[in-house]
Amino acid sequence: MHRRIHRSWKTRAAAVAVTAVALATPVAGQRRDLQKPLVLASQGSFFVGGDTKSLGTIAGRGGPAPAGDVTVNQMYVSYQVPPGAERRLPVVMVHGCCLSSKTWETTPDGRMGWNEYFVRRGRSVYLADQVSRARSGFDASTLSAVRAGTLPPTALPPIIYASHQIAWTVFRFGPSYPQPFPDGQFPVEAAGELYKQMIPDLNALLPSPNPTWTNMAALAVRLKGAVLMGHSESGFFPQQAALIDPSGIRGMISIEQPCPADLPAGQVAQLAKIPALIMFGDHLGDVQGGPANWAASLQSCEQLAVRIKAAGGDIEVMHLPKMGIKGNSHMLMQDRNNLDLADLILQWIDRHAEPYAKGATRTN
Repeated sequence: MHRRIHRSWKTRAAAVAVTAVALATPVAGQRRDLQKPLVLASQGSFFVGGDTKSLGTIAGRGGPAPAGDVTVNQMYVSYQVPPGAERRLPVVMVHGCCLSSKTWETTPDGRMGWNEYFVRRGRSVYLADQVSRARSGFDASTLSAVRAGTLPPTALPPIIYASHQIAWTVFRFGPSYPQPFPDGQFPVEAAGELYKQMIPDLNALLPSPNPTWTNMAALAVRLKGAVLMGHSESGFFPQQAALIDPSGIRGMISIEQPCPADLPAGQVAQLAKIPALIMFGDHLGDVQGGPANWAASLQSCEQLAVRIKAAGGDIEVMHLPKMGIKGNSHMLMQDRNNLDLADLILQWIDRHAEPYAKGATRTN
């Protein structure tokens, strides 16, 4: 099926060029409805996955801990469904390192986030907190055992924090802290509000494979077909989910992450069956120092895209500056032009994921 809907690179490039021109002209008229009340058919929350773990009595300092069973590694999901959304694929959004699903909600400077915008554009949105983060669960037994003295302190996992200074450079708000890029799209005057969103990353406590991958695949099945979107740390999670169970995945959107260019041929062939979009912002090589090499990340994704195309896949890499869209940071969904970028993604879903979903439904 994926071969029948595959477009040539030239056709896709032409479509991107038309889209870029369209974004330069008035979407403002199309956005007057954003001032209207938000209408929902339903909203709610639930958990996906989770494992039952039996806890033995942990004797040691502080006395014994009670024995019993606990649930670990469950993934919290909240959702909003607009009227008529059953006609369109839902979108699952998963956040990156040291963040939560707040990433996709109201921007640090108070503008509309992608979750609400996608809903207003007729798509159900499911926001997931990665396992080990925010409202999702994790296995704390190692922490308890160290506290009880039955494991040494060296058994404690590393916990990742992102300082204000690291976030500034890794997220490419400017060449060095606290200097902003002159054309930067991120609202740096509200950086303090972004820093409040950043929380410790406990992923080192997770087993392999990462339960978030398994839970994302299970969520897509539960939704009877969905587009999975990841960002940064979770950017390749849609693909990891597809390698576990592709049956519910109708599209994969990856925003700013390194790609495994040396992926085994069999896995490349499996990923080539599902349409994919990769998006990168600006100033990839313009930051002084810092742990992230975004230019190399883009290059690795371009290399993987070549392999996926050779396997017959439908994959598009959008490097925004090449499309005439300048100044975007790593936090594309929070940049000043975030709704323009959302339109690019929504148009891609309409042109690639929706046709694939119709074919997948016929062949299932």
